[in-house]
Amino acid sequence: MQWQPWSGEWYIDGGVLVLALALDLAFREPPARLHPVVWIGGAISALDKWLPQSSPKKALTSGSFMAVCLPLVAGGLAWLAMLGLKEIGSLAYLIGGAVLLKTAFAVKGLAQAAQATEDAMEAERLDDARGSLQSLVSRDAQGLAPPLVAAAAVESVAENTTDSYIGPWLAFALLGLPGAFAYRALNTLDSMVGYRGRYEYFGKASAKMDDLVNLIPARISAGLVLLAGSLEGLSARRGWNEMIKAKRKTASPNAGWTIGAMSGLLGVVLEKPGQYRIGDGYREPDASDIGASVRLAYLVAALGVFLAIGVIYLRAALVA
Repeated sequence: MQWQPWSGEWYIDGGVLVLALALDLAFREPPARLHPVVWIGGAISALDKWLPQSSPKKALTSGSFMAVCLPLVAGGLAWLAMLGLKEIGSLAYLIGGAVLLKTAFAVKGLAQAAQATEDAMEAERLDDARGSLQSLVSRDAQGLAPPLVAAAAVESVAENTTDSYIGPWLAFALLGLPGAFAYRALNTLDSMVGYRGRYEYFGKASAKMDDLVNLIPARISAGLVLLAGSLEGLSARRGWNEMIKAKRKTASPNAGWTIGAMSGLLGVVLEKPGQYRIGDGYREPDASDIGASVRLAYLVAALGVFLAIGVIYLRAALVA
């Protein structure tokens, strides 16, 4: 049986996505020893040790090799898994595909991480709130004032609407499970080595490829954030205006879109000290704004599922 990523049975792929989201909302993440994304992270750590990085040229070459090969391997393994599931039958494909896809995105996990920060701030446990940011952002949270803690959580929720679910869902909608896992591998690479300092050269290709892959998903996510805000009765015009101003303020060509949209919708300043300040003239954020951003993120997820299913349908119609 030859596997066809653009199957005309669009409703089965749509069912895989809906069931995967239901699993994400109903259950906890699988244990680390069984989690494909943890395996990807382990592979990156191993390659970090094994690949030569003794000079900028060697580090750039090694990092470029890793940035190309690891997503291909992740996508290839997902392709083999999908091939086996389809060989068994549609029901195996539906259930097994949903279980696998569920590990490539996180809706509830993102919300819970942000809510932990919100709960700690509301209980006036600032040290706990700072500590909880470790699961959301890579910045040093020690010494951050309460508004900056809240800002970091809101920024992470906004930016991760792209990385955590809209991006992998669109990759799945276009290329099936191989696309979702290739996307997740590249995103994991960026999060682990795609920053300056030690990984200036080794992680450069991963960071640039992640930026490129997310050019469209980030802008779609920002549009969904604005639509979600409008449905919640917030000012989409203010969100749009701030999004347009913020899109070039961040080092990433993508992060400013969703962060700016969230800033304008909530009417709060979102600042990363020494990096950017978005929403000048707005009030400083507090714990309640974290909760508001989470509610918007859930609504973005609901809208994103419909969008992804629409893409799956169009994909099937175009190749039928």
